[in-house]
Amino acid sequence: MTMEDTTPDGARVASTLVSLGEIKELAEVGRPTVSNWRRRFSKESPHVGGDRRPPFPDPVGGSDSRPLFDAEDVAAWLDLRPIPDAEPGEDGSLPTYGDRFRRGLRLRGLVALRHELGSAERLIVDALAVCAMAGEGGDWYPEALPAELTADMEAADPRVVRAVRQLIEELGSPGVAADTVLDLAERLESDLVMDTTPPALAGLVSRLAGPVGVVSSGPDHPTVINLCAGTGELLFALDSVKGRGGIVAVEPDPLRRKIILYRLFAYHCTAVDICARPEELDTLRPWEQREFDLDPERPWGIPSGDVVLADPPYAAGEREFDEEGPLSWALEAVHRLNPGGRGLVVVPSWSLSRPRGTTPTPNARMREELLNRDAVAAIIQLPRRIHRFRTGAEHALLVLRDEAAPENRGRALLVDADRIARRVGGTWPEYVARVLEEGRSPVAEEARDFPVSATGPRGEALLDGRSVLPAHRLGTKEQGLDHFSATRDARREVATALPQLKGWIGDLGIARRVPGGEVAHRKVGEHLRAGQLRLLAGHRIRESDIGDAGLMVVGREEMLGALPLGQRRIALEDLAEYPQAQTTELGDVFLLTEHGVRTRVDDAGGCVLLAPVQGLRIPAYRRFLAGEVRPEEVWMRPHPLAQLLAAPRNQQRGSGSLVRRVSVRDMDLPELPPAEVAELEAILTETDRQRADIRRQLAALDNLALRLSAGVADGDLALRRRPGSA
Repeated sequence: MTMEDTTPDGARVASTLVSLGEIKELAEVGRPTVSNWRRRFSKESPHVGGDRRPPFPDPVGGSDSRPLFDAEDVAAWLDLRPIPDAEPGEDGSLPTYGDRFRRGLRLRGLVALRHELGSAERLIVDALAVCAMAGEGGDWYPEALPAELTADMEAADPRVVRAVRQLIEELGSPGVAADTVLDLAERLESDLVMDTTPPALAGLVSRLAGPVGVVSSGPDHPTVINLCAGTGELLFALDSVKGRGGIVAVEPDPLRRKIILYRLFAYHCTAVDICARPEELDTLRPWEQREFDLDPERPWGIPSGDVVLADPPYAAGEREFDEEGPLSWALEAVHRLNPGGRGLVVVPSWSLSRPRGTTPTPNARMREELLNRDAVAAIIQLPRRIHRFRTGAEHALLVLRDEAAPENRGRALLVDADRIARRVGGTWPEYVARVLEEGRSPVAEEARDFPVSATGPRGEALLDGRSVLPAHRLGTKEQGLDHFSATRDARREVATALPQLKGWIGDLGIARRVPGGEVAHRKVGEHLRAGQLRLLAGHRIRESDIGDAGLMVVGREEMLGALPLGQRRIALEDLAEYPQAQTTELGDVFLLTEHGVRTRVDDAGGCVLLAPVQGLRIPAYRRFLAGEVRPEEVWMRPHPLAQLLAAPRNQQRGSGSLVRRVSVRDMDLPELPPAEVAELEAILTETDRQRADIRRQLAALDNLALRLSAGVADGDLALRRRPGSA
């Protein structure tokens, strides 16, 4: 809001008015801080006279409930308050809240011009053109600047020019001013912000693009190629990008190419090449050669680099069957790497998790090609929702190599940065960089190297056609837990809490496995392919077809305990409209794998599963019940299967940005002898029976409490104690 005032000579001057909420926003403090300033430093406060501080400015407009203050008066008062813990400027002065307030006010003025100029992109280009001219000294050498920059500067709105020049003067650098303008893209509602690389990811890439394992092609700096530069976040995150050559940015969008160029000019960096397509890299001539050898016939080019980067803006479509899908960027990066170089390419996690299948898709073929060439040094699963505007997708960072060191050949490091970020917080980029440097993590389920080919233990090789996403591969034993002691303690607690079970608990014997008797594990996917298990899909049934009669329906609500089993049912005539729907059998296991793993054994059969609930069937168990096979021939029983699937080692395999799901095929099961499986089945069956008895007792007590309270609340019951009772 503005208000006109009059100077002594009669001229009218517009002053900006701000509310308390706007002061809080522009000074980047909390609302209580502003209220406290106003209360403590009012004219009536003793603090004002005691330490000779001027009072907080009086309102010049508005109302008692929403007072308005002159922005210049507020800025002058805030100039007296240095920002705590702020770094001093080059002249040694400490920044103040007044500096921050003025910058925020100026940026708000820029944002307000967006509607008058017609588009956010026009405003950003005008502002960056001003920064570029200031960075390259356009006022002194205009003839040395590109024609498009000169044209954009001449067409820039004078108000934008004035505001940006003030911003440059305030910040002391055209480059910092250019970055500040780009930070406004979200407030300007520009589509540019949709593809911006997150700062945390840019910081991780900058750390991994350092000297570790990189052979520099020049005396001081490695050659850097950014295959999909966007607006330049990955380039400008590199510490050595400013003021040197040997850097190439590839960006097909003309607007983004212009933004990169103007940012580079703002940082006095004119030795960076910008191309529209990767093919142009083969015809570029290095800036050193162009500077000293101007012969256009000489075929100097920059076809490869020591560091190759890419963070493409993937569309909503998955493009799994596209020959130019996401992993084509990784193949292009490997193709462009110098010996000893490092590639860093962001890909959607689905490109790593889809199984190969009988007919490989182009995505599966490209993944196998990368692994067969031993080009994958590491796969880093990035924290969920790392891209603010791609909330429905997960991403991973591929660390690529031209050739592996002898000790790393045939192996790739898998790192679950999502799990690391949940444990260490915002310092996860530094932690992940350290894990890659050391090749391991102190927490085994966060990082581990795997063999690429089938030379390691069964189920470990990355070329087995299954998911290579770290969350799906890094299921390990619970760390720091002695299972023998923990189980013994649990048995003692049950005996204390349920004295009637002491006899049964006393007969429950446990023992440590003998050294060397380690148990092997197999993925559920292997059991499915071998026919030892059968996967039952859940179905989508209209809510109007579900009633209270017919076959029992088991969905998410039943698995979570929100609805009791048997309350929802579907009539046989309604089920006939769903020819794909199957009914379960006695001994099938229900699974809900959202946000963990929940399982339940079907002890009756004849249920209909609602998606996302799935089922697993043990074909041999039905023949066992029919007496066709002997007990020792049954490799697995329902209750052990349900409990082993829900074990912590499988619970942690979840992936997905919006809903965390565990892949059933990537769960694993221990290979146990039939005798142990039968013993475990007997124990778990009895445990379930005891739990069911206790649940019935609790349900009876809950029902009694409900009826008593309902009767008293309605005034129909009067409670009295029987004579002689304690």
